[in-house]
Amino acid sequence: MFLGVLFMSVLLVADPLCPQEPRSPLQAENRQSPDPKYAEASAALEAHDYDRALTLLTPLAAANPKDPRVLYDLGAAQDALDQASPAEQSYRAAIAADATYLDPRVALGLLLARNGRFDDARTEFLAATTLPTGDDLLKARAYRALARIDQKTRPTDARDELLEALKLSPETAEDSILGAELAESAAHGAGAAEDAYRRVLAAAPNDPAAATGLARLLLKELRAPEAETLLTTALKAHPGDPVLTVQLATLYAGRGKTAQAIPLVQAVFTANPHDANVGRLLAGLYLEARDYARAEPILATLTLDNPRDTGMIDDRARALINLKRSAEAQQILARIVAQPTLFPTPADLGNAAGDLAFAASRNNDPEITLQALAVRATVLPTSAPVLFLTAVAHDQLHHVKLAIEAYKQFLEASKGTNPDEEFAARHRLVTLEHMK
Repeated sequence: MFLGVLFMSVLLVADPLCPQEPRSPLQAENRQSPDPKYAEASAALEAHDYDRALTLLTPLAAANPKDPRVLYDLGAAQDALDQASPAEQSYRAAIAADATYLDPRVALGLLLARNGRFDDARTEFLAATTLPTGDDLLKARAYRALARIDQKTRPTDARDELLEALKLSPETAEDSILGAELAESAAHGAGAAEDAYRRVLAAAPNDPAAATGLARLLLKELRAPEAETLLTTALKAHPGDPVLTVQLATLYAGRGKTAQAIPLVQAVFTANPHDANVGRLLAGLYLEARDYARAEPILATLTLDNPRDTGMIDDRARALINLKRSAEAQQILARIVAQPTLFPTPADLGNAAGDLAFAASRNNDPEITLQALAVRATVLPTSAPVLFLTAVAHDQLHHVKLAIEAYKQFLEASKGTNPDEEFAARHRLVTLEHMK
């Protein structure tokens, strides 16, 4: 999911209406205003001096609350300074002042899309494409953004929207890639998709978007060595590219090359320390490498920002358990296991309950151990480790008959796979038999 969202975001913000390159709504000859401050503000925008533009435009907008040009320019300055909420308000005010004004519609759509509000963005882009006036190139951008948003859920609409964009402006490499992705999702479209990706790469060798798209297709077709070569070469040509880096790292992880994946993701995470998807990937690689000391701090930070992400919380708890901090693990696991609706699937709840039982057992808390195992039993089958935890908990609570039964069930299920626990179970059975 991360790669898809990141790739969409890259394409959307590449538009000239992104905060880094705001497009002023007026041609120079149309910028005449009785207030010379407006000409200064327009010049500041063109010079990318957004702080000065904001300083000049804020009082102008207050004095001219119905002027769509001033309001749009104010939104562009705010957008460039990453002031998302004020920029949204300014764009909406410009639209309210002139419902036929194309520029703020597209700018607002891009702003909403960058912030993950794709349904709201789609509404604005659709409205932009229906306006009777406006620059064809700008309207083509709206169609392209719509196609990106509709790609997964409305592929037929996405194909039509891409065609509309091509009627208004020349085809680009990004259009070819989008066409390839749409072909890839269509039945029997893999061959056409591969051809399209390779055409882009022939024209622009190692293009990151084309390379990631083709690599994804090759992985689906179980052609991992080809995908690895493709991504490695592209990353050498574009060092630090986040999408290429994460996809190559994911490929490495899938092929058991954890040691090669970790440094790649470390670099991306250093540049994006609050990206939950990259952080989860890096922490998962650390967990796989049993480097719990590095995994836990990442997960601790990410779970503060994502307190309802039960998978990430459970990962952190496992790291804590392995770091011999079971009391902390028990505390955070008890909180989420008590809220079963937070879990995406019953199996996820069962896994977290099993980890809670293990943490509680480490903390010599047999009652919580049994309660957690009871939750797990409602959604997952039993196993030898679970039976051992059950036996130990009953043993600690002096439930002699239940402990004997559970130890015997454990020995039957384990059959040599847990030698240390089997030795302990046999020892306890000898003692418990004398306590009947």
